[in-house]
Amino acid sequence: MSYKAVIFDLDGTLLDTLKDLALSVNAVLVKKGYKSHPVSAYRYFVGDGIEKLVRRSFPPGSIDGESDLNAAVAAVKEEYSRRWSDYTEPYPGVPELLDFLEKEGIPKAIFSNKLHEFARLNVEKLLPDWTFTEVCGIRDGIPYKPDPRGALQIAGALNLNPREIIYVGDTATDMKTAVAGGFYPVGALWGFRTADELLENGAESLAETPLEVAKFFK
Repeated sequence: MSYKAVIFDLDGTLLDTLKDLALSVNAVLVKKGYKSHPVSAYRYFVGDGIEKLVRRSFPPGSIDGESDLNAAVAAVKEEYSRRWSDYTEPYPGVPELLDFLEKEGIPKAIFSNKLHEFARLNVEKLLPDWTFTEVCGIRDGIPYKPDPRGALQIAGALNLNPREIIYVGDTATDMKTAVAGGFYPVGALWGFRTADELLENGAESLAETPLEVAKFFK
């Protein structure tokens, strides 16, 4: 199969955002009198959007209804907006992979479960040297992954069949998204989750490092 484009997840795939996300949520938890979590715990809290992040990280019973959830989400968004770039940076090998794709003229896009404004901000500030056809986060009309509608919208903008596009991500949610949309799922082993999780949820290939993704375009 000849692949013609690539869609990336963002957090845990292109950018190592874990510490800034963890410290943002922990700051809110501490302000509310709750215990914080080790940064490593957030590997399994993140990946499915900010509402799931809040529900997974807050103590059982502390979120009682929509108003509590909305207040907690707002507090986390405010905290994250102040510290999102303290530690976040591209993974080793990501700049070299993006350089290769740019040189070869391979279209690249991003579909993230991050809120759209944060996804765009992260890309504009931390990945400014590369051109992405689309940077798609969660907003009106774009539901959270594993719903593939955002990725399919990108495929339509590229005028490509999903099977001509590699979808690279680091979580079960990403692999489910790729499978649901008909993309070729590649699991990013340098990210937040394990090979077993990726394979169990549909990964057809695994990449140990970002540069291994280049092999699909040679």
